[in-house]
Amino acid sequence: MDARKLAEAHLEAWGSGDAEAVAATAATYADPDTGAPLAGEALAAHAAATLSRFRNARFDVERVTGDEGAAAVSWRLTADHREPYLGMPATGGAVAVDGVDLVTAGADGPHVRRTFDRLALAAALGHTARFTPGSDGTREFGVSARAATGRTERPGALVLTWLEIRDDAEAADVDLLSVEIVKSLRATRGFLGVTTFDVGGRKFTLSAFDRPESMRAVHARPHQRAMRRFFRSGLCTRVHTSVWYPASARDYARCPTCEQVVASGAACGCGWTPDDAPTL
Repeated sequence: MDARKLAEAHLEAWGSGDAEAVAATAATYADPDTGAPLAGEALAAHAAATLSRFRNARFDVERVTGDEGAAAVSWRLTADHREPYLGMPATGGAVAVDGVDLVTAGADGPHVRRTFDRLALAAALGHTARFTPGSDGTREFGVSARAATGRTERPGALVLTWLEIRDDAEAADVDLLSVEIVKSLRATRGFLGVTTFDVGGRKFTLSAFDRPESMRAVHARPHQRAMRRFFRSGLCTRVHTSVWYPASARDYARCPTCEQVVASGAACGCGWTPDDAPTL
């Protein structure tokens, strides 16, 4: 069988949703997610995980070129995103991505190298890529987000939590829980805002409240569900939670006209007074 037929058979195995068939139609296989070529049981496990994340996969072949020794198949994949991928939570919707399978016919069977654009796939899932180094030897780097409420008073209490995560799948799970917690907090009167940031293997959350008594809002059902996941279901390896009260707080702004630095509540020489700004 020439390489073109081998390439088509391998792609059909993926389209069938059968991980064992995928492994049976390739002596070795590699794609951007494998890190190195896989074979046998390792390939079947990778295929099963991929097919679980992207279900009802449909490969539409756009072009097949090559000869008996080597072939290239250009395809477009359409599938349902049902499980986290690269830390991105499952969207539940359909996603499409283009790719190419390069297949070489060997004495031990076809060797497949699949290429596709993971950035394009992330964009199709509604994510924008940002590139940061993992560490520079002194600092670890990460990403952050902020959810404000529009309230501008100084916080009377801060709640700091962090969780240690195992992998991207667990990170996506924690993110989904965090979204539900923030939604519940935004509906409460004493909540001012929240900032989340991921650094290394930890996910941090810093929440602001107008006064200590308002922190009771943290114990709403979404937060209770998250705590049960940690204590009873094995979510994350470590959790820290603490409450902080501000000892002092100062705000400064620069006048856009005279560029004088002005303290909150004061005015510069030209009469400009800084607007109150969210603290989180």
